[in-house]
Amino acid sequence: MFRSKRILVTGGAGFLGSFLCDSLLADGHEVICLDNFHTGSRSNVQHLHGHPRFEIMRHDVTVPIHAEVDEIFNLACPASPVHYQTDPVQTVKTNVHGAINVLELARRLKAKIFQASTSEVYGNPLVHPQVESYAGNVNPIGHRACYDEGKRCAETLFFDYHRQYGVKIRVARIFNTYGPRMLPDDGRVVSNFIVQALRGDPITIYGQGQQTRSFCFVDDLIRGFRALMDAPDDVLLPINLGNPSEFTILQLAELVIEMTGSRSRVVFNPLPQDDPEQRKPDISRAASQLGWAPTVPLRDGLAQTVAYFDRMLSQRVPTHVAASVPIQSGARLLAGGFAATRGLA
Repeated sequence: MFRSKRILVTGGAGFLGSFLCDSLLADGHEVICLDNFHTGSRSNVQHLHGHPRFEIMRHDVTVPIHAEVDEIFNLACPASPVHYQTDPVQTVKTNVHGAINVLELARRLKAKIFQASTSEVYGNPLVHPQVESYAGNVNPIGHRACYDEGKRCAETLFFDYHRQYGVKIRVARIFNTYGPRMLPDDGRVVSNFIVQALRGDPITIYGQGQQTRSFCFVDDLIRGFRALMDAPDDVLLPINLGNPSEFTILQLAELVIEMTGSRSRVVFNPLPQDDPEQRKPDISRAASQLGWAPTVPLRDGLAQTVAYFDRMLSQRVPTHVAASVPIQSGARLLAGGFAATRGLA
């Protein structure tokens, strides 16, 4: 029998958090969206304003949280290098102090709690594809360490709170995710390439573009979040959530240029420090324990993502309007969306 829950989503106005709020509300739950709006945006949840089961709390997770909830999803943390390297000390605090605060709340309430971890805990991996048992290859003093090591410490805290206090935890290691509501200036490769292509700017590739990534569409990832949170209590180990289809960065750039009809050319810049050479999840655990696997092909997900950015850039639609426009299917987009405005067949 269905029971409506009161659920806290930290980082709820962010890219992933806002889609999670949508999903939870659609299933009849009450949602508290907590965000400090450092990288999250009110525009991402504007379409939820006035919803009887939705409320926004402006708050920073580094400060203790006071709320009465049944479940907690902890998504609070800048997730792109541009943002998390801007204030690395605050990034560490968000990961570590934030984890302590949400875990203390879960401990007090006896609430189940979900941690959005990351594939970055594997660093520049020496094992491919990455399995959850792999301990990683992380540079603890590099420029990315504020995020990588911050997330690793958060995982430590989650498992220690479970072992010491019996807190019910779920930990997802998220691989590269993309989709509508990404920030156009967040420095992530998908948004970078799409914005550059739509503007006709050079497509910037770091290194020679032979490094690989696996790209998971946001709808698939949110399904994974929900499946993991609803899994039986004996599912405690970290679980990889991502799309195991692997592409080189150069292949992604070429696909974006093709789909946008852009005349952008590719330029190559030096590779940043500690940039992983390969990134691909082994999702055997997610498949066996959650019955989960991604279903959206890269081309279909890119169609929706390009259309979102096209509305923002080509039609000069404000971000808060674009974020609330319903997402169309890839087939409909190609028939009458960005393809028509770009002169594509």
